[in-house]
Amino acid sequence: SVRARACVPERACQSVRAIMPALLSRGWRALLELIQSGGWLMVPIVGCSVLALAITVERFWSLATHRVVPRHLLAQTWAAVKRNELDPKRLKELRAGSPLGEILAAGITYTKSGRDATREAMQDAAGQVLADLERYLGVLSIIASIAPLLGLLGTVIGMIRMFGSLVTHGAGQTELLAGGIAQALVCTAGGLLVAIPAVIAHRMLVRRVDLLVLAMEREANRLLELLHGVRDADREAIWETVRDALRESVRDSVRSAIHDPQVPN
Repeated sequence: SVRARACVPERACQSVRAIMPALLSRGWRALLELIQSGGWLMVPIVGCSVLALAITVERFWSLATHRVVPRHLLAQTWAAVKRNELDPKRLKELRAGSPLGEILAAGITYTKSGRDATREAMQDAAGQVLADLERYLGVLSIIASIAPLLGLLGTVIGMIRMFGSLVTHGAGQTELLAGGIAQALVCTAGGLLVAIPAVIAHRMLVRRVDLLVLAMEREANRLLELLHGVRDADREAIWETVRDALRESVRDSVRSAIHDPQVPN
């Protein structure tokens, strides 16, 4: 009985292995028939779905945080600057290592030209990095916009086909009517099935790019402060804010002492 019980899962697995190829073949066959029923407009819709999937996978892989903003890169770069180890070869490696490294390398290259030149160099590098981060996002947005329109066009063509069959053959040709209705519904569903995930992926990728840009901006500002320190104007503004806060605190203390005097015993 123990052997019989042990054989039950094995037999079940063998049955599943035997059935799965047939189920998969039936599934692919049914999907192919469904696409064919949608007419020739399903070809660009399917092409849009494949392209959107490829762009989404590639962008999520490329926009991983550890690839764009590596941890401890600023600390390692600053340590190399203090040890005077950033020769042209190391700068080239830093620039090619990550988008953040490209911005940091641009700032270090123009350090001797002054604070403003360093900031402008990092801003120019950041503009190029931003363009690279947003690569293919425009294509994904276009796919999300045109996929429902392609589905709508297929719906219109299907309705035209259906009414044309009514005029030519009358209401008795149910197969022609069913073909037109199927084409209309399948194209609409296909366009929406492509557009909805594309919109979601586009929003998520745009949000990720925004967060990465903020992180790189923060690291670039830290490097600028390390290279050139806090400017005198910034330091004076900080002390002016502190002095204003102290004056306001003293005024509040004087007002409270005037309005609520303490009577000595």
